[in-house]
Amino acid sequence: MVLLAPLPQPARDGLVQALWQRRSLRVQLLIIFVLIDFIAALVAGSVTILKARTSTRVEIAASMELAELLVGEAVNLMQQEVPAERFLGDLSSQLRLVRHVRIGVKDAAGNPLAVRPPGGAADTLRGDERTPAPAWFAALIAAPVETRNVPVIVNSQPIGSVEIVSEPKDEIAEVWETTIALAAVALLLNLAMIGFLYVLFGRVLDPLTGLSAGLADLERARYQVRLPRPQPQELAAITDRFNALAEALEATRAENLKLNHRIITAQDDERRRTALDLHDEVGPSLFGLKANAASIATAVGELPEGAGRNVKERVRDMLAIIEHVQTINRSLLNRLRPMALGHVPLRDILSELVRERAQQHPQISFSFAAERLDRSYGDSVDLTVYRCIQESLTNAIRHAQAKHIGIDLGEVNQEPAAQLKLTVRDDGLGIDPGTPIGFGMSGMQERVQALGGHYTVEGTSGRGTCVQIVIPVRNGQTISGAA
Repeated sequence: MVLLAPLPQPARDGLVQALWQRRSLRVQLLIIFVLIDFIAALVAGSVTILKARTSTRVEIAASMELAELLVGEAVNLMQQEVPAERFLGDLSSQLRLVRHVRIGVKDAAGNPLAVRPPGGAADTLRGDERTPAPAWFAALIAAPVETRNVPVIVNSQPIGSVEIVSEPKDEIAEVWETTIALAAVALLLNLAMIGFLYVLFGRVLDPLTGLSAGLADLERARYQVRLPRPQPQELAAITDRFNALAEALEATRAENLKLNHRIITAQDDERRRTALDLHDEVGPSLFGLKANAASIATAVGELPEGAGRNVKERVRDMLAIIEHVQTINRSLLNRLRPMALGHVPLRDILSELVRERAQQHPQISFSFAAERLDRSYGDSVDLTVYRCIQESLTNAIRHAQAKHIGIDLGEVNQEPAAQLKLTVRDDGLGIDPGTPIGFGMSGMQERVQALGGHYTVEGTSGRGTCVQIVIPVRNGQTISGAA
C-alpha cells in the first residue's frame, strides 16, 4: 500500500486561499449553496435508496405470494379439465404475466418443460423492455433471491412442480428510471436556481462593489465621490458612513489646502522680504565695502614701497572676500526668489532660465514653448512654476543623461476654472518605479498640492521621464488664493 504524505501547512494554506479566500463574496455564497445542495442531494438519494429498497422487498415478497397463490388456484381449476401433460405445458405460459418472479415448470422427473410463447402483446407488461439499472444501483436496491417450489398434484398424483424464483430486475429498473427522472428535474431546477442566485447576489452585493470603487477613489484622494443609498438596511448604513467619511475628508482636505496655501504664502512673503533686505541692504553695503577697498588700494600707491606692500596685500584679500560674499548673496537671492519675478513677464523669466541651462549644458538640446500665458499669476503660482521647471531641469541634467529636454507651458480652459498646465519631458534613462521620491520632487509636489493642483511623474526605465503639473487659476490668481 502506498501512503500519500500529508501536505505541509503552507501548501494547505495556499490551497485554501486559492479555493476559497481569493474568491469573490458572490462566488463564496454560490459555493456554499452548491455544497448545501450537494449534501441535500446525498441525503435525498440515501432516503430514496432506502425507501426503494424497502418497497422493492415488499413488492417482491407480495409477488412471490401472489405467484404461489395463482399456481395453487390454477392447479385446482384446471386439474379436472385437461390431461396432465397438456396442463403442465400450458401452466408456465399462463403464469408469465405475474411480475417480479420467474416461473419454471418441471415434469415428475424434474426436467424443465419448454414454454410456448403466449399470443398478443401482453407479455410486454412484465417490464422486460425497460433499461436495466447500473450494477451498483441494483446492488443497493435488490433483495436476496428467493426460490419456492410448488408441487403439482392432479388426482392425488404428483405430475410435476412449479419453481417460483424472485426476479426484481423490472422493479429495480422502474425505480432507476423514476430516480433518473427526479434527478434530472432536480438538476435543472438547481441549475436555474444557481443562475437566479448568481444574478440576485450580484444585485444585492452591487453596493459593495460600488463601496470598493469608492474606497479606491478615496485612496486616490478623490474625496468628491458619493455613493447612492441602497435599499438593504445594513448596506445603507455602511453607505451612509462612507458618504459621511468622504464629506469629512473633503472638508479636511479643503481646510488643509487653505492652511498650506497660507503657509506657502507666508513663506513666500518672508522670502521676498529677506530677498529685498539682502538686495537693498546687504548688496549696497558690499558694494560700498568694495568701493572703499578699491579707494584704499588707490591711496596705498602714494605710500612708500615698503609700507604700502602689506597694505596692498590686505586690500587685495579684502576685495576677494567681498567678491565671494557678493557671489553668495546673489546665490541666496536666486534661491530665495528671482528678483525679476513679478516685474518681468513670466514667459520671459522662464525663457531666460531655460536659456541659461542651455548655455551651461551645450551637449543637451532644450525646447521651450509657452502659449496663452498671462503676465503673472501671482507670486505663489509664478514662483511654483519657476521652481518646478528649475528642479525638473536639474534632475534631468544630473540623473537622466538626456539628449533632449522639452518644456511646454500653457493655460488650458477647463471647467470649473482655467488650468495652468506644465509638462517637462526628457528622453533619458527614465525613473525606476521603486525609486523613492527626493526632497526636491517632494517640495514641488507639496507646493503644487497647496495651490489645489496635481503633480504627477510618469516614466519607465530607459524610456524617459515626464513631469506634469496642473494648477487651477482664475483671473490671474489661483483658486486657493482667491478663497
